[in-house]
Amino acid sequence: MITAPGLEQPTTQAHPADSAAAASFAALVGKLDYLTPADVESVRQAYRFADEAHLGQLRRNGDPYITHPIAVAVQCTEWKLDAQALMAALMHDAIEDCGVTKQDLAERFGAPVADLVDGLTKLEKLEFDTREQNQAESFRKMLLAMAKDVRVILIKLADRTHNMRTMGDMPRKKWERISSETLEIYAPIAHRLGLNFTYRELQDLAFQFLHPWRYEVLSKALNKSRHRRRDLITRVQLEVEAEFARHGMPVRIMGREKTLYSIYRKMDNKHLSFSQVTDIYGFRIVVPELTDCYTGMGILHQLYKPVPGKFRDYVAIPKVNGYQSLHTTLIGPFGTNIEFQLRTHAMDVVAESGVAAHWLYKASEPNSDTSQRLGTQWLQSLLDIQQETHDASEFWDHIKIDLFPDAVYVFTPKSKIMALPRGATVMDFAYAIHSGVGNRAVAARINGEQRPLRTELNNGDVVEIVTDEKAEPNPAWLSFVKTGRARSKIRHHLKTVAQEKSNELGERMLSQALRAEGIAILPSEEGTFKATWEKLLRFTGTKSRDELLADIGMGKRIASMVGKKLAVLLSETGLKPDALLISTERYASGRDESASQGVVTLDGSEGLSVQYAPCCKPIPGDRIVGYLGRGEGLVVHAEECPTGKRLLLRDSERFLEVEWADETVRSFESVVVVTVANGKGVLARVASAIASAEADITHVDMGEEPAQTATDIRFTIAVRDRVNLAEVLRSLKRTPSVLKAQRYRPSAKA
Repeated sequence: MITAPGLEQPTTQAHPADSAAAASFAALVGKLDYLTPADVESVRQAYRFADEAHLGQLRRNGDPYITHPIAVAVQCTEWKLDAQALMAALMHDAIEDCGVTKQDLAERFGAPVADLVDGLTKLEKLEFDTREQNQAESFRKMLLAMAKDVRVILIKLADRTHNMRTMGDMPRKKWERISSETLEIYAPIAHRLGLNFTYRELQDLAFQFLHPWRYEVLSKALNKSRHRRRDLITRVQLEVEAEFARHGMPVRIMGREKTLYSIYRKMDNKHLSFSQVTDIYGFRIVVPELTDCYTGMGILHQLYKPVPGKFRDYVAIPKVNGYQSLHTTLIGPFGTNIEFQLRTHAMDVVAESGVAAHWLYKASEPNSDTSQRLGTQWLQSLLDIQQETHDASEFWDHIKIDLFPDAVYVFTPKSKIMALPRGATVMDFAYAIHSGVGNRAVAARINGEQRPLRTELNNGDVVEIVTDEKAEPNPAWLSFVKTGRARSKIRHHLKTVAQEKSNELGERMLSQALRAEGIAILPSEEGTFKATWEKLLRFTGTKSRDELLADIGMGKRIASMVGKKLAVLLSETGLKPDALLISTERYASGRDESASQGVVTLDGSEGLSVQYAPCCKPIPGDRIVGYLGRGEGLVVHAEECPTGKRLLLRDSERFLEVEWADETVRSFESVVVVTVANGKGVLARVASAIASAEADITHVDMGEEPAQTATDIRFTIAVRDRVNLAEVLRSLKRTPSVLKAQRYRPSAKA
């Protein structure tokens, strides 16, 4: 169970309502001057409803529970949220703790308010296997509600902020779990949405309760430092104010201090002492117009010398959460490094309030749409990921990936800026453009140079994706993509393809199993045999014919057993087995009646439903067996493979006959071990010998031991069949410096 939206469960006691709730509501009313009288009355009605619903419930400090929803609503007024959001803030615990239903709220306050409250209500009433599953499902519900209406997360962050402010009233054993959740989830969400003030406060509060002793020590050190440097800060502020006044530019200058958590994190990451952290203090300068940011930067650089490499232009290229400012670090009096941030008033509002700036602007400038776009790209990506990810834990994994506080900025060939998480690769860029581009990507050019798809991107890179209509996503991409969008798109495509391929394989296997029972053709599920299929689905516990066939193809069900049951059901309809066909199939298979499933023919086009075992890497011409792995489809082993033999002894009923098609449609990997006498150019000669036999090298392993007089090199090569492999080995043995060349065979101990 997670703690959203209320961190503590209210305790119910017979307790008269005292003046605390009334006083706190009066404070809320005093902040509603930006609403119309009708809206204020709606908020008052919501308060009365919530007060009645929570009557008799107390917080742990003894205050009436209603003081918590009021405090959440007060925080929402700081962002100038509308009446509906304030009503939802006042009633955000009503469904969860008071037995109120969503229908009750919809009838009394309207569907939008009911949807907001429902989006904030966690799923603890449902049954989940684990606490983690409950947490993942609850966060998925909240985040999807947030994607549709960002007010959900604003109310949630206000709720979490107030609970963190009053954490001292909670049992100490809960501090670590709740603070960790705040630091790992809610603070990053606040940052991702540009709620800078809330982000910093949540970090510091979580740090205070997660590491109380470290927080106290750092707090005392910062207070001492603040006292020592007061004269320096005052001097810098006066000098900067005088310089801007001399140039006739009206500005507003504010001091800025690093938060305790960011100081602690810098000390921890870079192994610094407190005295070695030099950028604790800084200044924010708010200027009238955008061009004044750059003029002001020139004024500052004339006053103090800039530190090389410490200039950042987030005005021309904003951060992913909409943040805009110019950053520069200057060498002030006594050689002290001081950071300055220059921005306009509009940028300052966005920098502190992010997506909430929309309502702040709406309150002061009704016609402004300056911040309408803030956060919408990420919010839309939540819906995109949800469409392809039905598992809550997997969905939450994707979202956590996207909560990176840092980003790189790259360009398309047409100079469009794309913001991606730090460490993002070419494939993340491709999927950020469009899933069709990602799915069809085959190569990339970065700054005009050909680069691999796994290449990490750097700020300023110009990236061009080369596509091919016949290309498909590679499962190996999942090992290096960084964004949740790319990961979910790749997985969705692979699952879709795997489902289709498993379906095809399952149909072939069931048809062959049915032939072994004397029925030549797998009947259609429509018309005459519809009732037969319905009985078979009830027997197997599957929902549809496609699901049953996919289960057979993925090895979740044995084709012969399903075939026998289907044959019995068909005989009930009057379709009798063909005795001649039964005899022919048993003779061809060489197996007894209980094991017969027919023979599966392989040509390499089976896709993800058939895997060629990496332990023995069978190739056309090898004698092979098929193991129907549980949930992994058909795994093909060489007949002499020790792993396959162990599986046969342990799980013989899951084996079926497989054979190679007369013609295969692709090459297959095999491993050859080449013993060479060390010398100049040996590797090039060996590679040339392999290429001359029309085989491709896909991997080279030279081991980690220092080179000896004779060294074993292991090549993974792609060949057509055993004949092609024999050509490779002959070519290698004729090569100077090659002492021995042979195919790698796994040992019995492997």
